Amino acid sequence: MLIAHLSDPHLRTDALAAEPAASLHRALGRVLALDPRPDCVVITGDLTEHGNVGAYMQLREVIGAFPLPLHLTTGNHDDPAALLEVFGGSSFLGGGMSTHYAVAHQGFTVVVLDSWVADSPAGHVGDEQLSWLDDVLAQRPDVPAFVCLHHPPVAVGIPMLDGMRLDDGAALGAVLARHGNVARVLTGHVHRAISVPFAGTAVAVAPSTYRQTSLTLRADRQTGYLAEPTGFLLHVATESGFATHTVAVSEAGAVIGAF
Repeated sequence: MLIAHLSDPHLRTDALAAEPAASLHRALGRVLALDPRPDCVVITGDLTEHGNVGAYMQLREVIGAFPLPLHLTTGNHDDPAALLEVFGGSSFLGGGMSTHYAVAHQGFTVVVLDSWVADSPAGHVGDEQLSWLDDVLAQRPDVPAFVCLHHPPVAVGIPMLDGMRLDDGAALGAVLARHGNVARVLTGHVHRAISVPFAGTAVAVAPSTYRQTSLTLRADRQTGYLAEPTGFLLHVATESGFATHTVAVSEAGAVIGAF
């Protein structure tokens, strides 16, 4: 069992559109070059930079011919209504008309939450989604579940980003702690590869397919973006549980698959 975990492509339609789109396409090509290929791909939010329909149409052009199951998650730069306008009813949103959904794969479940909040960089899932999540996790208690959302529910040590994490992370943790089948909580938002223990499982933060955030560990220092290597995470089932690997893309010198 392998799950490829990408994040934060930030597609856009202005004069700077080429690089993020090409970077996402390159990352997905790197996924296809893995042997064996992953069972599915998850992109944990900030699919676009400005949340407009044109950017989601561009995203559909990039991923439309991708041959593996691919699941999309909203981020603070997204617009759920525009995302649904372009992808609603498609397999990219679990075949439904909601930005929170679950997909039952053979041997594992992907559960996607929507942590988008209007006019805020921070995240919130709310009681309704948490109740739904509780029910979904109980439906296949013996099958590993990957809970996917954009905002990390815990601090990661970068003060600026910690100030805009999931604001009801403790409530999410209380739900997850009731279920022993949560293999990972998959998030993005930080633009760095990070792992943090949480609620009896682990939060895995994926790097961006576009650009990375500086490792700024002091609140009195500037946090910004860097042209560091892009990549994604690969969650691999082993005899000991799940191992999470960071797969380099832009500086890898590795085979890139075509689609």
